[in-house]
Amino acid sequence: MMLQNQTAIVTGSGRGVGRAVAKLLAEQGANVIISDLDQEHANSVVTEIIEKGGHAVSFPGDVTSDHFAENIIETAVTTFGGLDILVNNAGYTWDGLIHKMSDKQFQAMLDIHLIAPFKLIRAAAPHMRKEVGSEIYRKIVNVSSVAGVMGNIGQANYAAAKAGLIGLTKTVAKEWGAYNVNCNAVAFGLIDTRLTQSKEKGESFNGVSLGIPEKVRKMFEHSIPQQRAGTPEEAASAILYLASPLANYVNGQVLHINGGMYT
Repeated sequence: MMLQNQTAIVTGSGRGVGRAVAKLLAEQGANVIISDLDQEHANSVVTEIIEKGGHAVSFPGDVTSDHFAENIIETAVTTFGGLDILVNNAGYTWDGLIHKMSDKQFQAMLDIHLIAPFKLIRAAAPHMRKEVGSEIYRKIVNVSSVAGVMGNIGQANYAAAKAGLIGLTKTVAKEWGAYNVNCNAVAFGLIDTRLTQSKEKGESFNGVSLGIPEKVRKMFEHSIPQQRAGTPEEAASAILYLASPLANYVNGQVLHINGGMYT
């Protein structure tokens, strides 16, 4: 129980990696705020956690909406007495080639992958920044992507936002390190979620088609030394490490989780 009596917020935790992260943190003793646009999925994760003896509450909503950051953090503090772990995971992709990309398409990725995490971190400041030299460590884990490190065709908007998130991560680490706040990022490669499933399945989000064409997905898999996509549970394990006492002296780093795709 590495996270006993700690409180965590995990955005986008109704499905995929976020869901796996929330369940894993709860298994390690954390009280978890489950946040997702889809209230039904958020409630389902809360039920799973409680049925296994854990503690969780649902906070459905859009991370890009006004006052979301302040309200979810207030919920964590009033429900469980504080905030120890913030995992900025919510997001989706809206792909297109640069010369065909609209301003709205580009801005949407900045809003959810960079501006929303910034607002959450800023709102968390009073609860995470304690006295200098405190023996209590608090953790921020930002979910970036291999696209933010090496770029990706058709993802100028997503790659730019994820690269910016890495810059934000490193800056928070420098500014808040003296307060024993560790801020790190994970850069995922191909993880098996709705965003990377076969596009032929026809799933969408906010009118945006999700997934990768099956031929392209197969090409990605063959480019990975381990020859497969990672699972949400494997991705969640990396976030647990950075959120745990095992990483108390890890700060401002980008942990690459990609099966050897980028080294």
